[in-house]
Amino acid sequence: MLIDSSTGRMVARSATAGTSGDRPARGSEYAVLLRRVRHAGLLDRQSRYYLWKSAVTVGAYVAGWAAFLVIGNSWWQLGVAAFLAVVFAQIAFLGHDAGHRQIFAGRRANYWYGVIAGNLGIGVSIGWWVSNHNRHHAHPNTEGSDPDVMGVLAHSGDRARTGRGFRRVIFRYQAWLFFPMLLLEAGSLHFASVRAVLRWKIPHRGWEAALLAAHAAGYLAAVLLVLPPGKAVVFIAVQQGLFGFYMGCTFAPNHKGMEVLAEGSSVDFLRRQVLTSRNVRGGRLVDAALGGLNYQIEHHLFPSMPRPNLRRAKPMVEQFCVELELPYCETSLLDSYRRALHHLDTVGRLARPLPAAVAGSAAAEQRRGG
Repeated sequence: MLIDSSTGRMVARSATAGTSGDRPARGSEYAVLLRRVRHAGLLDRQSRYYLWKSAVTVGAYVAGWAAFLVIGNSWWQLGVAAFLAVVFAQIAFLGHDAGHRQIFAGRRANYWYGVIAGNLGIGVSIGWWVSNHNRHHAHPNTEGSDPDVMGVLAHSGDRARTGRGFRRVIFRYQAWLFFPMLLLEAGSLHFASVRAVLRWKIPHRGWEAALLAAHAAGYLAAVLLVLPPGKAVVFIAVQQGLFGFYMGCTFAPNHKGMEVLAEGSSVDFLRRQVLTSRNVRGGRLVDAALGGLNYQIEHHLFPSMPRPNLRRAKPMVEQFCVELELPYCETSLLDSYRRALHHLDTVGRLARPLPAAVAGSAAAEQRRGG
Protein backbone atom coordinates (compact mmCIF):
# COMPACT_ATOMS: atom_id res chain seq x y z
CA MET A 1 0.00 0.00 0.00
CA LEU A 2 1.01 3.62 -0.60
CA ILE A 3 -0.37 6.95 0.56
CA ASP A 4 -1.81 9.35 -1.98
CA SER A 5 0.02 12.62 -1.24
CA SER A 6 -3.00 14.69 -2.25
CA THR A 7 -5.50 12.90 -0.02
CA GLY A 8 -3.52 11.06 2.63
CA ARG A 9 -5.52 7.89 1.86
CA MET A 10 -4.03 4.45 1.43
CA VAL A 11 -3.98 3.21 -2.16
CA ALA A 12 -2.97 -0.11 -3.60
CA ARG A 13 0.61 -0.62 -4.76
CA SER A 14 1.04 -1.92 -8.29
CA ALA A 15 1.35 -5.66 -8.72
CA THR A 16 5.05 -5.46 -9.51
CA ALA A 17 5.91 -3.03 -6.74
CA GLY A 18 7.23 -4.36 -3.48
CA THR A 19 8.64 -7.54 -5.01
CA SER A 20 12.26 -6.42 -4.68
CA GLY A 21 14.17 -8.25 -1.99
CA ASP A 22 15.81 -4.96 -0.99
CA ARG A 23 12.54 -3.24 -0.08
CA PRO A 24 11.92 -3.56 3.68
CA ALA A 25 8.60 -4.56 5.17
CA ARG A 26 6.30 -1.71 6.24
CA GLY A 27 6.98 -2.05 9.97
CA SER A 28 10.76 -1.94 9.53
CA GLU A 29 11.14 0.85 6.97
CA TYR A 30 12.06 3.62 9.40
CA ALA A 31 14.34 1.22 11.31
CA VAL A 32 16.24 0.51 8.08
CA LEU A 33 16.75 4.21 7.41
CA LEU A 34 17.74 4.83 11.03
CA ARG A 35 20.40 2.14 10.83
CA ARG A 36 21.84 3.67 7.66
CA VAL A 37 21.96 7.12 9.23
CA ARG A 38 23.48 5.88 12.46
CA HIS A 39 26.06 3.80 10.59
CA ALA A 40 27.11 6.92 8.68
CA GLY A 41 27.75 8.70 11.99
CA LEU A 42 25.13 11.37 11.30
CA LEU A 43 23.70 11.22 14.82
CA ASP A 44 27.09 11.89 16.44
CA ARG A 45 27.49 15.18 18.34
CA GLN A 46 29.20 18.08 16.53
CA SER A 47 30.78 19.91 19.46
CA ARG A 48 33.26 21.91 17.38
CA TYR A 49 30.49 23.28 15.15
CA TYR A 50 28.35 24.37 18.07
CA LEU A 51 31.35 25.88 19.87
CA TRP A 52 32.21 28.25 17.05
CA LYS A 53 28.56 28.85 16.16
CA SER A 54 27.77 29.83 19.74
CA ALA A 55 30.87 32.04 19.97
CA VAL A 56 30.05 33.90 16.76
CA THR A 57 26.41 34.37 17.76
CA VAL A 58 27.24 35.61 21.27
CA GLY A 59 29.86 37.92 19.75
CA ALA A 60 27.24 39.38 17.41
CA TYR A 61 24.82 39.79 20.32
CA VAL A 62 27.40 41.68 22.39
CA ALA A 63 28.49 43.75 19.39
CA GLY A 64 24.91 44.75 18.65
CA TRP A 65 24.25 46.02 22.16
CA ALA A 66 27.67 47.71 22.25
CA ALA A 67 26.79 49.55 19.04
CA PHE A 68 23.46 50.51 20.59
CA LEU A 69 25.25 52.14 23.55
CA VAL A 70 27.81 53.91 21.36
CA ILE A 71 25.33 55.32 18.84
CA GLY A 72 23.09 56.70 21.59
CA ASN A 73 20.13 58.98 20.90
CA SER A 74 19.88 58.66 17.13
CA TRP A 75 17.52 57.30 14.51
CA TRP A 76 20.46 55.23 13.27
CA GLN A 77 19.43 52.92 16.08
CA LEU A 78 16.85 51.45 13.71
CA GLY A 79 19.74 49.80 11.87
CA VAL A 80 20.87 48.31 15.18
CA ALA A 81 17.29 47.14 15.78
CA ALA A 82 17.30 45.28 12.47
CA PHE A 83 20.69 43.74 13.22
CA LEU A 84 19.60 42.58 16.67
CA ALA A 85 16.43 41.10 15.18
CA VAL A 86 18.60 38.82 13.04
CA VAL A 87 20.85 37.96 16.00
CA PHE A 88 17.83 37.14 18.19
CA ALA A 89 16.63 34.71 15.51
CA GLN A 90 20.05 33.06 15.35
CA ILE A 91 19.97 32.62 19.13
CA ALA A 92 16.50 31.12 18.79
CA PHE A 93 17.90 28.57 16.30
CA LEU A 94 20.54 27.55 18.84
CA GLY A 95 17.85 27.25 21.50
CA HIS A 96 15.87 25.10 19.08
CA ASP A 97 18.86 22.79 18.61
CA ALA A 98 19.40 22.55 22.36
CA GLY A 99 15.71 21.77 22.86
CA HIS A 100 16.13 18.82 20.50
CA ARG A 101 19.31 17.73 22.34
CA GLN A 102 21.44 18.23 19.27
CA ILE A 103 24.27 20.06 21.04
CA PHE A 104 25.21 17.91 24.05
CA ALA A 105 24.77 14.23 24.78
CA GLY A 106 23.08 14.88 28.13
CA ARG A 107 19.58 16.23 28.73
CA ARG A 108 20.64 18.59 31.53
CA ALA A 109 23.37 20.39 29.55
CA ASN A 110 21.04 20.93 26.59
CA TYR A 111 18.31 22.24 28.87
CA TRP A 112 20.48 24.84 30.57
CA TYR A 113 21.99 25.92 27.27
CA GLY A 114 18.42 26.43 26.05
CA VAL A 115 17.41 28.34 29.17
CA ILE A 116 20.34 30.76 28.82
CA ALA A 117 19.81 31.22 25.08
CA GLY A 118 16.01 31.35 25.18
CA ASN A 119 14.87 32.75 28.53
CA LEU A 120 17.79 35.06 29.24
CA GLY A 121 18.97 35.84 25.74
CA ILE A 122 15.75 36.53 23.84
CA GLY A 123 12.91 36.23 26.37
CA VAL A 124 11.37 32.95 25.18
CA SER A 125 10.76 30.10 27.66
CA ILE A 126 12.60 26.94 26.65
CA GLY A 127 10.29 24.86 28.87
CA TRP A 128 7.19 26.13 27.08
CA TRP A 129 8.80 25.84 23.68
CA VAL A 130 9.97 22.23 24.14
CA SER A 131 6.51 21.13 25.31
CA ASN A 132 4.77 22.90 22.45
CA HIS A 133 7.27 21.90 19.80
CA ASN A 134 7.38 18.23 20.79
CA ARG A 135 3.64 18.00 20.16
CA HIS A 136 4.23 19.44 16.71
CA HIS A 137 6.95 16.90 15.94
CA ALA A 138 4.83 14.00 17.14
CA HIS A 139 1.84 14.98 14.97
CA PRO A 140 2.92 17.45 12.24
CA ASN A 141 0.07 19.01 10.28
CA THR A 142 -2.48 16.91 12.16
CA GLU A 143 -5.78 18.52 13.06
CA GLY A 144 -6.48 18.51 16.78
CA SER A 145 -2.93 17.44 17.69
CA ASP A 146 -0.40 19.81 16.12
CA PRO A 147 -0.46 23.20 17.90
CA ASP A 148 1.01 24.82 14.78
CA VAL A 149 -2.19 24.13 12.80
CA MET A 150 -4.54 25.01 15.66
CA GLY A 151 -3.60 28.68 15.92
CA VAL A 152 -4.93 31.81 14.30
CA LEU A 153 -4.83 30.41 10.75
CA ALA A 154 -6.90 27.69 9.09
CA HIS A 155 -4.93 24.94 7.35
CA SER A 156 -7.85 22.72 6.35
CA GLY A 157 -11.23 23.28 4.80
CA ASP A 158 -13.04 21.81 7.81
CA ARG A 159 -11.46 24.35 10.14
CA ALA A 160 -12.06 27.24 7.77
CA ARG A 161 -15.76 26.42 7.54
CA THR A 162 -16.17 26.37 11.32
CA GLY A 163 -14.68 29.84 11.83
CA ARG A 164 -16.96 32.35 13.50
CA GLY A 165 -16.86 36.08 14.14
CA PHE A 166 -13.47 37.78 13.90
CA ARG A 167 -11.68 34.48 13.39
CA ARG A 168 -13.79 33.83 10.31
CA VAL A 169 -12.67 37.19 8.90
CA ILE A 170 -9.03 36.23 9.48
CA PHE A 171 -9.58 32.89 7.78
CA ARG A 172 -11.12 34.58 4.76
CA TYR A 173 -8.13 36.83 4.15
CA GLN A 174 -5.36 34.83 5.79
CA ALA A 175 -3.18 34.70 2.69
CA TRP A 176 -3.14 38.52 2.59
CA LEU A 177 -2.73 38.85 6.36
CA PHE A 178 -0.04 36.21 6.78
CA PHE A 179 3.10 38.31 6.40
CA PRO A 180 1.73 41.38 8.23
CA MET A 181 0.71 39.14 11.14
CA LEU A 182 4.27 37.84 11.41
CA LEU A 183 5.26 41.24 12.79
CA LEU A 184 3.32 40.24 15.92
CA GLU A 185 4.98 36.84 16.25
CA ALA A 186 7.60 37.92 18.80
CA GLY A 187 4.89 39.35 21.05
CA SER A 188 3.03 36.06 20.80
CA LEU A 189 6.17 34.13 21.81
CA HIS A 190 6.77 36.38 24.82
CA PHE A 191 3.13 36.19 25.91
CA ALA A 192 3.03 32.40 25.62
CA SER A 193 6.28 32.14 27.58
CA VAL A 194 5.02 34.28 30.46
CA ARG A 195 1.70 32.45 30.56
CA ALA A 196 3.51 29.11 30.65
CA VAL A 197 5.80 29.95 33.57
CA LEU A 198 2.81 31.29 35.50
CA ARG A 199 0.35 28.46 34.78
CA TRP A 200 2.12 25.39 33.41
CA LYS A 201 3.96 22.79 35.45
CA ILE A 202 7.16 23.13 33.46
CA PRO A 203 10.47 21.97 34.99
CA HIS A 204 12.46 24.59 36.91
CA ARG A 205 9.62 27.06 36.57
CA GLY A 206 11.18 29.41 39.13
CA TRP A 207 14.44 29.65 37.24
CA GLU A 208 12.64 30.10 33.94
CA ALA A 209 10.51 32.91 35.37
CA ALA A 210 13.53 34.62 36.94
CA LEU A 211 15.52 34.54 33.70
CA LEU A 212 12.56 35.78 31.65
CA ALA A 213 12.20 38.67 34.11
CA ALA A 214 15.95 39.36 33.94
CA HIS A 215 15.79 39.55 30.15
CA ALA A 216 12.79 41.89 30.17
CA ALA A 217 14.31 44.15 32.84
CA GLY A 218 17.70 44.33 31.13
CA TYR A 219 16.22 44.90 27.67
CA LEU A 220 13.85 47.65 28.74
CA ALA A 221 16.39 49.32 31.01
CA ALA A 222 18.98 49.49 28.24
CA VAL A 223 16.54 50.91 25.71
CA LEU A 224 14.93 53.45 28.05
CA LEU A 225 18.23 54.65 29.49
CA VAL A 226 19.71 55.37 26.06
CA LEU A 227 16.69 56.54 24.06
CA PRO A 228 13.89 59.01 24.82
CA PRO A 229 10.44 57.41 25.15
CA GLY A 230 9.33 58.00 21.54
CA LYS A 231 12.44 56.56 19.96
CA ALA A 232 12.48 53.75 22.52
CA VAL A 233 8.99 52.65 21.47
CA VAL A 234 9.95 52.76 17.79
CA PHE A 235 13.17 50.82 18.46
CA ILE A 236 11.32 48.09 20.36
CA ALA A 237 8.60 47.88 17.72
CA VAL A 238 11.13 47.54 14.89
CA GLN A 239 13.44 45.13 16.70
CA GLN A 240 10.71 42.85 18.01
CA GLY A 241 8.61 43.14 14.85
CA LEU A 242 11.49 42.12 12.58
CA PHE A 243 12.56 39.36 14.98
CA GLY A 244 9.09 37.83 14.80
CA PHE A 245 8.87 38.39 11.05
CA TYR A 246 12.18 36.61 10.52
CA MET A 247 11.14 33.70 12.72
CA GLY A 248 7.82 33.36 10.93
CA CYS A 249 9.54 33.41 7.53
CA THR A 250 11.76 30.50 8.58
CA PHE A 251 8.73 28.44 9.68
CA ALA A 252 6.42 29.21 6.74
CA PRO A 253 8.17 27.07 4.08
CA ASN A 254 8.28 23.93 6.20
CA HIS A 255 4.71 22.58 6.39
CA LYS A 256 2.21 25.09 4.98
CA GLY A 257 0.66 23.72 1.83
CA MET A 258 1.72 20.15 2.61
CA GLU A 259 -0.57 17.28 3.54
CA VAL A 260 -2.93 18.02 6.46
CA LEU A 261 -3.85 14.84 8.31
CA ALA A 262 -7.15 14.21 10.04
CA GLU A 263 -7.25 13.88 13.80
CA GLY A 264 -6.47 10.33 14.82
CA SER A 265 -4.75 9.52 11.52
CA SER A 266 -2.99 6.14 11.55
CA VAL A 267 -0.32 7.07 9.02
CA ASP A 268 3.00 5.56 10.12
CA PHE A 269 5.84 7.70 11.51
CA LEU A 270 8.01 7.74 8.38
CA ARG A 271 5.22 8.81 6.03
CA ARG A 272 3.72 11.24 8.53
CA GLN A 273 7.00 13.14 8.72
CA VAL A 274 7.85 13.05 5.01
CA LEU A 275 4.41 13.80 3.54
CA THR A 276 3.79 16.79 5.81
CA SER A 277 7.24 18.41 5.42
CA ARG A 278 8.96 20.39 2.68
CA ASN A 279 12.66 21.06 2.12
CA VAL A 280 14.06 24.30 0.73
CA ARG A 281 16.92 24.24 -1.75
CA GLY A 282 19.93 26.50 -1.34
CA GLY A 283 23.56 26.70 -0.37
CA ARG A 284 25.33 27.59 2.85
CA LEU A 285 23.67 31.01 2.95
CA VAL A 286 20.19 29.46 3.03
CA ASP A 287 21.36 26.96 5.63
CA ALA A 288 22.53 29.80 7.87
CA ALA A 289 19.53 32.04 7.22
CA LEU A 290 16.99 29.30 8.01
CA GLY A 291 18.96 27.74 10.85
CA GLY A 292 19.01 24.33 9.17
CA LEU A 293 15.21 24.23 9.07
CA ASN A 294 15.42 24.12 5.28
CA TYR A 295 16.16 20.40 5.77
CA GLN A 296 12.78 19.94 7.35
CA ILE A 297 12.22 16.36 6.22
CA GLU A 298 15.51 15.16 7.67
CA HIS A 299 14.99 17.20 10.83
CA HIS A 300 11.55 15.68 11.42
CA LEU A 301 12.78 12.17 10.82
CA PHE A 302 15.78 12.67 13.14
CA PRO A 303 15.08 15.58 15.53
CA SER A 304 18.26 14.99 17.56
CA MET A 305 20.53 15.02 14.50
CA PRO A 306 23.01 17.94 14.84
CA ARG A 307 22.28 20.74 12.41
CA PRO A 308 25.46 20.41 10.26
CA ASN A 309 24.67 16.74 9.59
CA LEU A 310 21.28 17.43 8.02
CA ARG A 311 22.86 18.42 4.71
CA ARG A 312 24.80 15.15 4.65
CA ALA A 313 21.70 13.10 5.51
CA LYS A 314 19.59 14.60 2.73
CA PRO A 315 20.82 12.42 -0.20
CA MET A 316 20.42 9.30 1.92
CA VAL A 317 16.85 10.15 2.93
CA GLU A 318 15.92 11.23 -0.59
CA GLN A 319 17.23 7.96 -2.05
CA PHE A 320 15.34 5.97 0.57
CA CYS A 321 12.11 7.76 -0.38
CA VAL A 322 12.75 6.86 -4.02
CA GLU A 323 13.11 3.21 -3.00
CA LEU A 324 9.74 3.38 -1.25
CA GLU A 325 8.08 5.41 -4.03
CA LEU A 326 7.38 8.04 -1.38
CA PRO A 327 7.05 11.69 -2.52
CA TYR A 328 9.95 13.86 -1.32
CA CYS A 329 9.09 17.56 -1.60
CA GLU A 330 11.83 20.12 -2.17
CA THR A 331 11.61 23.53 -3.78
CA SER A 332 13.16 27.00 -3.79
CA LEU A 333 12.60 29.48 -0.98
CA LEU A 334 10.42 31.78 -3.06
CA ASP A 335 8.37 28.91 -4.44
CA SER A 336 7.84 27.59 -0.91
CA TYR A 337 6.26 30.92 0.03
CA ARG A 338 4.16 30.86 -3.13
CA ARG A 339 2.89 27.39 -2.29
CA ALA A 340 2.19 28.32 1.31
CA LEU A 341 0.23 31.44 0.35
CA HIS A 342 -1.67 29.59 -2.37
CA HIS A 343 -2.70 26.95 0.17
CA LEU A 344 -3.79 29.56 2.71
CA ASP A 345 -5.79 31.38 0.05
CA THR A 346 -7.45 28.19 -1.19
CA VAL A 347 -8.45 27.19 2.33
CA GLY A 348 -9.46 30.74 3.24
CA ARG A 349 -11.91 30.90 0.35
CA LEU A 350 -13.92 28.14 2.01
CA ALA A 351 -14.63 30.50 4.91
CA ARG A 352 -16.07 33.22 2.73
CA PRO A 353 -19.85 33.73 2.68
CA LEU A 354 -21.88 33.07 -0.45
CA PRO A 355 -22.37 36.07 -2.74
CA ALA A 356 -25.64 37.89 -2.09
CA ALA A 357 -27.28 36.72 -5.32
CA VAL A 358 -26.38 33.07 -4.67
CA ALA A 359 -27.44 33.30 -1.06
CA GLY A 360 -30.78 34.83 -2.05
CA SER A 361 -31.38 32.13 -4.64
CA ALA A 362 -30.56 29.42 -2.13
CA ALA A 363 -32.94 30.96 0.42
CA ALA A 364 -35.74 31.18 -2.14
CA GLU A 365 -35.17 27.57 -3.15
CA GLN A 366 -35.33 26.53 0.49
CA ARG A 367 -38.62 28.37 0.97
CA ARG A 368 -40.12 26.69 -2.09
CA GLY A 369 -38.98 23.33 -0.84
CA GLY A 370 -40.62 24.03 2.55
